[in-house]
Formats: sequence, structure tokens, C-alpha cells
Amino acid sequence: MSTPAPSASATPAPGAWAPLGQPTFRALWLAILAGNIGTWMHDVAAAWVMTELTGSPLMVAAVQAATTLPVVLLALAAGALADIVDRRRYLIVAQLWMAGVAALLAVLAQAGQVGPWTLLALTFALGVGAAMAMPAQAATTPELVPRAMLAPAVALNSVGMNIARSIGPALGGLVVARLGASWAFALNAVSFVAVLVVLWRWRRTPAPSKLPAETFGGALRAGLRYAGQATALRAVLVKAACFFVFASALTALMPVIVRRDLGAGPGTFGLLLGCVGIGAIAGAMLLPRLRGRVDRDTLVLAASLLYAACMPAVATFEHLALLCPVMLLAGVAWIAVLSSLQVAAQTAVPAWVRARALSLYIVVFSLGMAGGALIWGALAQRHGSDLALYLAAAGTALAALFARRFRLGGTDTLDLAPSAHWPEPLLTEPVDGERGPVLVTVEYRIDAADRDTFLHAMRELGRSRRRDGAVQWGVLEDTAQPGTHLEYFLVPSWLEHLRQHARVTGEERRLQETLRALHRGDTAPAVRHFVAGSAHDLAKPGPGHDDI
Repeated sequence: MSTPAPSASATPAPGAWAPLGQPTFRALWLAILAGNIGTWMHDVAAAWVMTELTGSPLMVAAVQAATTLPVVLLALAAGALADIVDRRRYLIVAQLWMAGVAALLAVLAQAGQVGPWTLLALTFALGVGAAMAMPAQAATTPELVPRAMLAPAVALNSVGMNIARSIGPALGGLVVARLGASWAFALNAVSFVAVLVVLWRWRRTPAPSKLPAETFGGALRAGLRYAGQATALRAVLVKAACFFVFASALTALMPVIVRRDLGAGPGTFGLLLGCVGIGAIAGAMLLPRLRGRVDRDTLVLAASLLYAACMPAVATFEHLALLCPVMLLAGVAWIAVLSSLQVAAQTAVPAWVRARALSLYIVVFSLGMAGGALIWGALAQRHGSDLALYLAAAGTALAALFARRFRLGGTDTLDLAPSAHWPEPLLTEPVDGERGPVLVTVEYRIDAADRDTFLHAMRELGRSRRRDGAVQWGVLEDTAQPGTHLEYFLVPSWLEHLRQHARVTGEERRLQETLRALHRGDTAPAVRHFVAGSAHDLAKPGPGHDDI
């Protein structure tokens, strides 16, 4: 039996700001904060320029869609790349791309050469860079802080995004009003330099591995396979889809509401978005206390309902004195949902597949925001922004109630570090990594009284086998010797089976210890490996069987 883990009270939980004591995390956090401020300045400037160029709610909403649509299209591929290449170099290339696109947009805007479709095209190009960088950037957090600081580090990343959200829109509105949109685009280009400097100075130490890197196609398939079998990750994705599709209405329609309904300018637009950011920062400060009183699922439900209540209020109120408090509350609700989902996504998966899993979360987030923005923009163009916000509010509330059945709780306590408890397979001679398929069997002897408990635990183990690479899995019972059970799983190649050895986690070790405790016998369950012959061996005709 394993040694019991120390109680939570033995080691005090790190404070909300503790990760900033890690020098590299602090430097990258500050640099990304500067980059996010520049991105928000771009978003405000681009949305406002589009209102001046066309005035169409659909085209204004298309600016948000152009930012997020590339993430939908590319994030899965970006996640696979981020797990198999050097993340530092990869992120440097992405930052250089975004800096170049932002600089080009600034030059064209200064020359008066930006039309609606040029603006959408270059905003889309910026989104391509962001899409390629997001999974790698998110997956670097566990490399920069100890495991115990992961949850507050993820929360701090959300805080940084919302500090930028409080400063960037207001600063962007001020710059557009005083200096013009071209300056906002130029400052966005400059903001990428800070991230480049930190990444250039970061001396990353890649995790050692005796195995060759996965191929791009294999990594992509492994990520999708893992997500299909990971219950905790699926809960995150469902809750994210239920919230962001409807929540996108408020940010997508805000430029139209400010210009048409309030008759105000970019300064007011930036002020209201800044209120959302300020509310998010305040909410982030309250979250540690709230998490101590309510579980994560209840927090997400309550925050979703609060956000839903803010949308009809925005549609109804016409004075800044009333709208600003509403937007502050919207910011509190937004950070509560976003931070809860991001922490759950980070802690629900092991390191080897983290960027790919996070890319799926990013796809759902971005698809919800982009698709929702287009839906609510089209609805507002035909029936008005007020009706669109009322319907979005109702959808947010109903979706939140539906998503209650998908539980997030427990991901923080999962032991997903590599356990390395599988012994090396016994070999009489080396096996080529490309040989396969590989059949692995494990034989158990189980008392009749323990049969149901054993089979229940085996079903959970089967999900982990499939997550880690098995393409087929099952349990058989010997008809001649009841109680003798044979677990089997099939892996495409010997190399993929060796990857399973590297991927097995502490959670799987705990589960296997439970199963072995149920095993009755003088020795441990017998494990056997069967591998197909090489293509050369199988092509040899046998004696007397040339025609078979």
C-alpha cells in the first residue's frame, strides 16, 4: 500500500502573489501584461475604426471574430507543435510575426490606406500569431513555478489579462481620440518587444527523454485521443462552450451600444471596457476567499448568472453613472468563470499533453467568442442590440443551469506527475520501435466477493490506458477458472508502448495499487508483451505455405 499523502494543513497553501517571487515567471508575467495592454489598444482602435468606416453592427462584430477565428482554426495544430518543439524558440517566432503585422497596420493606417477588408485581414493575421502562441504560452507556466504554486500562477495570468483589460481599453480610447488609430496600432507593435526580450533571456531546460519526439500527426492524434477519455477535461470544455457563446454578446455589441445608443465616442467605449477590467481585478482578489467557501462548480454557476443579469441591465440603462457599476459587476463575474475554467484545464492533464489539452480549451473559448460575436452581431443588425442582449442573457442563464451536471471539482488534487513505476519490459533482444502492433496482457486472480469492485476499478484503468495510447482495451474472464481475469490492451507500435511507460502518472499508480491489493496470489499479476514480427519477417514465405 502507498504511504498516505500529507494533509493539506501540513503545508500552507501559497498566497495569491507567491508565484511572482519566481524571477522568470515574474519577468514573463510583466512582459505579457505589456503585450496584452497593446492587444487591447489594438482591439479598441480596430473596433472603433470599423464603426467609422461602415457603421454596420455585423462588420464591427466581425473585428472580434477576425481576432478569434484563427484560434479556432489553428490552436489544435499549435498545441501539438508546442508539445514537440522547443517552446522558447517557437514563442519567439510567433512574437516576431505579430510585431511585424502590427507595425504594417500602423504604417497603412498612418497613410490612410486601411479599408474595412484590409483591417479585417490584418486583424486576422494578428490572430494567427496569437493562435500559434497561446497553447505554448499557457503550457510554460508549470515550467516556471513549483507544482504547489500552479493554481495561483494560473490565476495570476488571468489577473494580468484583466489588468490589461482595465488599462488597455481606456488607454486605447484615449490614444485614438487624441492621436489617431495609427498610434494605437504602433504602440501594439512595440508592446511585443518586452515579451521577445524575456524569451530571449530565458534559459529553458527541456525535460530529458530517452524517446524521440512525437511526429506532428501522432501528437495531434494523441491529444484528441486523450481529450476523448479525460472526464475532467471534458467538463471544462462543456462549461466553457455553455458560457462563452452567450457571454460574447456583451463585448461584441459594446461599440454599437456606445456609438448608437449612447451617442458617445471612443473614450466612453474605453472607459466601459476598463470598468470590466477593474471589476475583474477586484474579483480576482476576492476569488481565494470565495474558493474557500464554495466549490468551483457553484462559483461558476453563480458567476454565470450574475453575468447574465448584467446584459439586460446594459440594454436598459442609458447613463454612464448606471452603466459603469454594471460593467464592474460583469468584470467580477467574467474573471470568476474564466479563472475557474483555466485552473481546472491546467490541473486536469499531465505535462506531456498539456499544450494540446489547453489548445482544445482555447479553441472552445475562441469558437464561442467568435461564433457568438457573429450571431449576436447579425441579430442586432436585424432586430436591434437590446433584443440581442436580452436573448443572450437568457441563453447564459439556461446554459449555466444545463452545465451543472458536468463537474470540475477535484482536479487540484490529482497527482499527474510522471510516476515511472512501470518496470522496463523484459527483452531477450532489442525490439525496433516501429514494430507493432503490441499486445500487453495482465493476469489477475480475484475472489468472487471482490469481482464488482475489481471490474469498476478496471473500467477507470481502461480510460487511462486509452488516454495514454491504447487503441483497444478489454477484460476477459477464464471460463475454466472463474476469478482469473485477463486485461489486454493493444498499442500501435513498440515505441508507442514505451511512451506509455513515460506517461503513466501518480493517479494511475494509485489505481493500479488498488487493483493489485485485490489480486490473490503468491506473486504479482503476470504481465506479458506480444509484438508483431517485422515487415521483413512477415513477408518471408513459410515452408510448404508459399501460396498462403
